Amino acid sequence: MSEDIATFDYLIVGGGMVADAAARGIRERDTAGTIGILSADSDEPYTRPALSKKLWTDPDFTWDQVPLNTVADTGAELRVDTLVTRIDRFGRTVETADGGVVGYRRLLLATGSAPRTIPAPDGDDRVLAFRSAEDYRRLRELAARGGRILVVGGGYIGTEIAAALAQNGVDTELIFPDATLGASQFPPALAERYQAMFTDGGVQLVPGRRVEEIRAEGNVLHAVLDDGEERVADAVVVGLGADPVVGLAADAELALDDGVLVDEHLITSDRSIWAAGDIAAYPDPILGRTRVEHVDNANEMGEAVGRSMAGEETPYTHTPYFYSQVFGTRWEAVGTVDATKDPLTVDLGDDRAVVYYRDETGAPIGVLLWNVADARDRARAVLVDRETSEQALRDRIR
Repeated sequence: MSEDIATFDYLIVGGGMVADAAARGIRERDTAGTIGILSADSDEPYTRPALSKKLWTDPDFTWDQVPLNTVADTGAELRVDTLVTRIDRFGRTVETADGGVVGYRRLLLATGSAPRTIPAPDGDDRVLAFRSAEDYRRLRELAARGGRILVVGGGYIGTEIAAALAQNGVDTELIFPDATLGASQFPPALAERYQAMFTDGGVQLVPGRRVEEIRAEGNVLHAVLDDGEERVADAVVVGLGADPVVGLAADAELALDDGVLVDEHLITSDRSIWAAGDIAAYPDPILGRTRVEHVDNANEMGEAVGRSMAGEETPYTHTPYFYSQVFGTRWEAVGTVDATKDPLTVDLGDDRAVVYYRDETGAPIGVLLWNVADARDRARAVLVDRETSEQALRDRIR
């Protein structure tokens, strides 16, 4: 390896929450090794969930609480606006879009996910595929102008952004493909309760429709629906989910299968390269091989992969949960949340419920906790036990 290029003991590609957690995990075992972080983002690592939640709804949560202070806390060298374009596995270097070359002894791929898009006018900053801190700042500017903001998609980002905008007095419209908001995730009665929160909260709903493209006519944006109808707005937020960014790994010929394949130590098919976060397809002890795109996984797997890179040999065994929060209602889940998977709903009263999603044998494969706190470990235990008795399931989480 050339001595003319910077070489790090630990090089992290990606500048999100996984990168922050990994740097901290490294420091738990190695206080002296050099850490480099190459981030395509323009901001230092930050707490991403705040962009669609607390920054909009909690007046005591301010922007200065968003950065994670990675550099100050870990001593890592951070390079923002730095896109890695190639991995040379044999030379143990990476190349960047500006022609730079950086060396590594151990490499972590934490490239996260890229938001899905729909056809829209090039360069129109009134159309946002919401993902980054810069997107949040831009949406704040658009919201402050008044007018109507149209949100596309009824998943996590779409619903959280629609709720956040409405709670901030913005004229908000939400377009989604389900007949009832949340119907693909929640059983019918719960989906109806979920949808009612949005209508009661002032969000105009357009169910059963998809947006084919966004067109601009002067100062007005037109969302063209799949039935030919057009909805007009002053700005559009696209919240259609995201796809794992695995191009680097694919080009480097690392093993892939719905993500970058890693073992129980989060090591890829190259023993000097690790992967974690959204892109990592890992062997979960409860769920089997899976890939998870939520914050609990980013934090827990991030710290674990840092410790693994620094020599720890303990397998990663955490089964992550995921959650959303809108209009004061919080739901959490472990495993599969799919309304087609024979859901059993246990109503606990006071707008609290537990939903068990079951496979063809009746065994639970997912647990949803609706306004039920401190029950994640019990939900995980349900998935481990694979109890098929409906009455026994009803009694598990009260």
